[in-house]
Amino acid sequence: MGISKRQISTDEYIINWTPTENELNDHFPICFVSEARDMYYQVFQSEPRCVIVDVGSDETTVTCNETTITVEVEKSYLIRHNEGKLHLNDFSNASCDLKTHSNTTHLVAVMSLNTCGTTVEEDENNIIFKNMITSGDPTKIISRQNDVEIVFSCAFPKRTNLTLGFKHKNPYIFTEKGFGAFTFQFEFFQSQRFRKQIESSTYPVEVYLKQMIFMQIEATTSIPNTELFVESCKATPYDNPNSRISYTIIENGCVRDNTVVIYNSSKSQFRFGMEAFEFIGAHEEVYITCSVLLCETGVRGSRCSQGCINSNSRNLRVKREAAAQSSRHTISQGPLHLAKISDSQASGPSLNMGLNIIFVVGCLLACGVVIYRSRRSKAKYQPLPTFETD
Repeated sequence: MGISKRQISTDEYIINWTPTENELNDHFPICFVSEARDMYYQVFQSEPRCVIVDVGSDETTVTCNETTITVEVEKSYLIRHNEGKLHLNDFSNASCDLKTHSNTTHLVAVMSLNTCGTTVEEDENNIIFKNMITSGDPTKIISRQNDVEIVFSCAFPKRTNLTLGFKHKNPYIFTEKGFGAFTFQFEFFQSQRFRKQIESSTYPVEVYLKQMIFMQIEATTSIPNTELFVESCKATPYDNPNSRISYTIIENGCVRDNTVVIYNSSKSQFRFGMEAFEFIGAHEEVYITCSVLLCETGVRGSRCSQGCINSNSRNLRVKREAAAQSSRHTISQGPLHLAKISDSQASGPSLNMGLNIIFVVGCLLACGVVIYRSRRSKAKYQPLPTFETD
């Protein structure tokens, strides 16, 4: 089951077989014959040939970024046995030598996206870069050795969101029945004293990892006895609050990031700070987007009076009067631009910024896939590695 045949020339075929998890740690004979017809339509058939294939797994990691591919393979018996012959597709390039990066426990290959014999393919959604670590000699047609082939690839999505500008955002102005005209303003500040906000001319604001960002959301309205409530905040790498890549900071009025600090402020202000982080992948910008609303002070059952509502809480929302609270409005500010520094520069500038939360998003920049194949004439090799995505 799972065998397919593909003709690549008049007299050459490739036989592919993809094993399943149930076939792990077992070996299988794959037998075949070759047939041909002459000009008189007489059929000639070769003797049967058999190949023994062992199925196994090795610890293998593929890391993809915007310029390079890195693959690490645990040195199994089979790899150690062939270590002196292993090479990438292009073994004539000295910079592609596997010995340069490998250590005693792992075989390591590092290459750029256009060197060492890396090939480029594409499908509807991705551009795919492929290469292979092999012990075979590409100048020879046959081999009588136990060859190793470690095929790996990186897939980069063709479509992504783009940041169109780095401008400071002006205050958000809304008008609603019962509240009239009111304004929400979202600003970054230089310290927890909130005395000096970051000038709009300096955007994008340069930030450093693990330093504090200080933010203030302020509501301005001519109606007395109103209060501001920040229901949610999230970070995105693009100026798009609906980006599929996002990190939750505040949700349902509850703080979700453990570095967030809430500072004392008036009813019309919300001041908070958090440690700066970066999104994994080729994303150097961060936008902060919040959902906010205005409420009449002291109205029981309004969203402002309910505060934090956990997802597992039984706290039911009481139906409000029409003028007790405004609609929810989305406001955002950014971008924060990640500044690259060395360890010796860990103290950053006067604006304490840089986002320390690092999280994994499936296929954020690229997916790494590795397929380990081995050919041998005797039973029980070291196993074939699992597929792994980055």
